[in-house]
Amino acid sequence: MLPGDRLRADFAAAIDGVPAGLATAERICAACVDLLQVDGASISLVRAGSAFGTFGSSGELSRRLDEYQFTFGEGPCLDAVRGAQPILVPDLEDPTEQRWPVYAGAVLGEGVHAVYALPVSISSACVGALDLYRAEPGRLGEADLTGGLIAATLATLPLLDLISAATEQHAGPIGSDEGAWAELASLESVEVYQATGMVMVQLGVGAAEALVRLRAHAFARAMTANDLAWQIVRREYRFNADSDIDERGHNSEDGA
Repeated sequence: MLPGDRLRADFAAAIDGVPAGLATAERICAACVDLLQVDGASISLVRAGSAFGTFGSSGELSRRLDEYQFTFGEGPCLDAVRGAQPILVPDLEDPTEQRWPVYAGAVLGEGVHAVYALPVSISSACVGALDLYRAEPGRLGEADLTGGLIAATLATLPLLDLISAATEQHAGPIGSDEGAWAELASLESVEVYQATGMVMVQLGVGAAEALVRLRAHAFARAMTANDLAWQIVRREYRFNADSDIDERGHNSEDGA
């Protein structure tokens, strides 16, 4: 198995069976510390160019480091979202690194020298970032960068759950401008939502959790959500009570 495939499998296993939402975000961050050469991780939610809040972290220090960004209005996650590209800083004490003077001083004061921010996107919209922290300075190795990008992809799952829950309730933690976020959630294709309805019936769960589980299973199988959704709609696959997919196929009508 190739290193990237192994990391993908390990991250998928780390969140298997974890409740949707914040618990999944926390587990993704913890898995980054377990599987990559980093000392901490956090997931930021970003709106309108400013950090909106921390949605998952590997520990209290990582949460505090992330919160510095919306306290000071500067930091790697904001730049990663703004430019829709990774921001990799191997040494905040490098004299040529002067992008975030206040944030850098605070992070160095916590004993952290390297920060890496990887954008988290839903469809074409960049909605947050996965931040990775390392006490010692140094570049993020190829395997660690690959793993970080996999984790950033997985981070869309708890953020989608957050958005979906707020859309269903017309209120909640993402603020008063639900219209834009409802539109973001609606970027999922029609077949995905049709399949989500079928998964809701099969597992007896709500729409938000069904959508998250569909996307997680698609990720674990290196498929797109659309591809897996079509197979569910055509009854080639179905979720069983243990949240697994019966790959033998299922042609009866009771999974509608």
